Amino acid sequence: MTPPAEVRQRIDKWLFFSRIVKSRTLAGKLVSAGRVRVNSDKIDLPSRMIVPGDVLTVTLERRIRILRVLDPGKRRGPAAEAQTLYEDLTPPEPPRAERLSKVAAREPGAGRPTKKERRETDRWRES
Repeated sequence: MTPPAEVRQRIDKWLFFSRIVKSRTLAGKLVSAGRVRVNSDKIDLPSRMIVPGDVLTVTLERRIRILRVLDPGKRRGPAAEAQTLYEDLTPPEPPRAERLSKVAAREPGAGRPTKKERRETDRWRES
């Protein structure tokens, strides 16, 4: 049984109304590129209808967002209104310090020689 038309909405329209993307055209391109999943099914048509309760996995440039649809939305309103359209299930990012790679420490004399050590080696070989 299909839900009534009042609760269904095209995915490209919903992504635009919920302010996940800046324009409806970009939303369509995002879906067509296969970067959106609905209930873990990859979709490629911007005309795919979604209903409240669907879980969307959206791959954006540098992160993945997991969203549960709460409401179809009527317009692209302010950000506070847009945030009422979904529940964000995305796990929090680790702190910046944990994400950055740490410089590997090595024991003196291990690995490649420093410039100073290389000069000393060259002087030793010349004599």
